Amino acid sequence: MRLRVGIGYDSHRFDPDRPLILGGVEVPHHRGLAGHSDADVLVHALIDALLGACGQGDIGGRFPPSDSRWSGADSIALLETVLAELPGEPANADLTLICEEPRLGQHRAAIETRLGGVLGALVSVKATTNEGMGWIGRGEGVAAIAVALVDVP
Repeated sequence: MRLRVGIGYDSHRFDPDRPLILGGVEVPHHRGLAGHSDADVLVHALIDALLGACGQGDIGGRFPPSDSRWSGADSIALLETVLAELPGEPANADLTLICEEPRLGQHRAAIETRLGGVLGALVSVKATTNEGMGWIGRGEGVAAIAVALVDVP
């Protein structure tokens, strides 16, 4: 058993014309996130963490925004594609959403269950604010950080 760790980061601006998808769960909110796919910032950070743990590049290299095949893509499907090609098994993942809104509390368990089911591993999701500072603090968008541990044979 060889355990390898990866770190992922992603951020997206708010878009009032899209639904808000976080961790594969639609979260009721008056604004979604702008992006080439469904802009699921938590899943995108998780994909980068998994790929990083295995030395396999990043989400932009796998699913480039210049490729129309990924326009509007379901990020859970992207995650499943990466997992099928990953040279190891996820052991756990820890994700942090950074935003002023929406509050994640009542959706956290559903997100952990959804992502844990896809990963087949323990997933922990947390949220914090940016204390009103910077573009996140002004409510322009959200960011996410993910850490993943992968057991590579």
